[in-house]
Amino acid sequence: MDAAPRSPRERFREQTRNEAKRVALEQLAESGPAGISVNAIAKRMGITGPALYRYFENRDALLTDLVVDAYRDLGDAIRDAAHEHRRKAPASRFRELAAAFRAWGVQQPHRYLLLFGTPVPGFSAPELTLALADRAIQPLLDALAELAPADLPAARTELDRQLVEWRAMRGAEAMPPAVVQRGLQAWTRMHGLVSLEVEGQFTAMGIDPEPLFRAEVASVLDQPWE
Repeated sequence: MDAAPRSPRERFREQTRNEAKRVALEQLAESGPAGISVNAIAKRMGITGPALYRYFENRDALLTDLVVDAYRDLGDAIRDAAHEHRRKAPASRFRELAAAFRAWGVQQPHRYLLLFGTPVPGFSAPELTLALADRAIQPLLDALAELAPADLPAARTELDRQLVEWRAMRGAEAMPPAVVQRGLQAWTRMHGLVSLEVEGQFTAMGIDPEPLFRAEVASVLDQPWE
């Protein structure tokens, strides 16, 4: 059954919210998350601050929307890459997924840093963003699971138990702790390199971060399973 058509008021509300988020992304690119101001956004849009507060309760509500949109976009980029390269061997597919992660961050560094940069003082992202982050990392875990030997042990250490509990808490399919640990190690290592790249740290060193990133991904794949 087709959804009921939206009323003119609903369409106007959506347009206004989208316009506010577009301006907020401009502010984000100009001065980072701390520079986002609902009143300044309203001024750029040609409306009053109180008028815009009818669409976003406060700055944190606007930031939440930006974070949710960014996580969804990142998850889509990685899942699109997983679908595009689904017929490749798991190691090759993992490399493509890692490259998609890096490309997303490099192409829109302000959104990348909103998700993974210095936390905004006083802002706490909602529970929904954890599920969206899981959605982004799952294709990487799936590729690693295909690479892992079939006889990996169950939980042995305190870290193993924490990883098992984390998967259960997220309602995710159970995986050997070694696979989850390898996935989180890969995620943090990729994040570290991309964060340094988008912040321009490699420029002064005269180092091309792309082959460095590929080497780091290769080290994840070459690491022996225990």
